[in-house]
Amino acid sequence: MTLPLMPKATAVWLIEKTALTFTQIADFCGMHPLEVQAIADGEVAQGIVGYDPVANMQTTLANIRQCEADPNARLKLMANSMPAPKRQRGARYTPVAKRNDRPDAIAFLLRNFPQLSEIQIGKLLGTTKDTIQKVRDRTHWNSPNIKPRDPVILGSCSQTDLNAAVAAANERLHREGKVVPVPPPPEADEAA
Repeated sequence: MTLPLMPKATAVWLIEKTALTFTQIADFCGMHPLEVQAIADGEVAQGIVGYDPVANMQTTLANIRQCEADPNARLKLMANSMPAPKRQRGARYTPVAKRNDRPDAIAFLLRNFPQLSEIQIGKLLGTTKDTIQKVRDRTHWNSPNIKPRDPVILGSCSQTDLNAAVAAANERLHREGKVVPVPPPPEADEAA
């Protein structure tokens, strides 16, 4: 169900400026009628400035007047002529607490998925080619302490993104006529 932009603020405006029933406002804003009644009583949404759905092209004044005249009629949300925004993948922010895990994730990907390019690893983990090269050459400042750990478990990337990157890398190698490398088996614990 498509809702208007800023439903609570829209409900505030409709309560203040129209004679619509609580049920009509609740249906339009995707709320419960009791929540709309609480807004009208001043118990909820104090300090929220009303958002005019007519001025913002979400409904028409004629539709509001029609619904005021007929309590069984429902407000209709106008179709938006603007296309939905596409999610652009920009630089990926990594919280400070997880930044020390990034070299471990890089080492894991380099060891288990050698078919991934530096660009793919950089996009997956939000890191630079320079850092990847330093981990690969063992010239990273923290090299003695780097332990390869799964980036999905660390929360550096999702399993879906990792699978997509590996599939793309395998397809690229297949097109180039190269053999897709098989990752080595996981190391057994020596303590067992």
